[in-house]
Amino acid sequence: MTPQEHNRLIGILFHVQGGLQVLGGLLMVLIYGGIGGFFLTASGRGEDQIMGGVFVFVAVVVGVFVFLFAGLDFYAGYKVGKVQPIGRILGIVVAFLSLLSFPLGTALGVYALWFFFGDMGKALYNVDGAGGQFQSPPPPPNSWQ
Repeated sequence: MTPQEHNRLIGILFHVQGGLQVLGGLLMVLIYGGIGGFFLTASGRGEDQIMGGVFVFVAVVVGVFVFLFAGLDFYAGYKVGKVQPIGRILGIVVAFLSLLSFPLGTALGVYALWFFFGDMGKALYNVDGAGGQFQSPPPPPNSWQ
């Protein structure tokens, strides 16, 4: 595979991972929110009301965090797909975060880190060995005088 194909595949996989996170987040919000709603409406006891409020609060917090991480995946996938310099940095960050999501995220994280820190990724994003961006060479001097 060429570096462009690896890069494109990583961008697509970041989008897929973001989509899976959105689906998982929606499922968790529905479950926790449903349990909280059940406790809030099922009985008039104070303990059930507090427990319902806790479940609804957890549903909101989990939803916000999951959607933030999914948004980061989508944004990184877009920037990686466009081969923009910030895409490599975002790709590395998302790859490290993906390592925590076993087993699919771990595989994606290892693959993305292998590419971004490898020679192909550095060449595609014009990064030298020190981690900085290559500067275009200066124009040749006017030697026709």
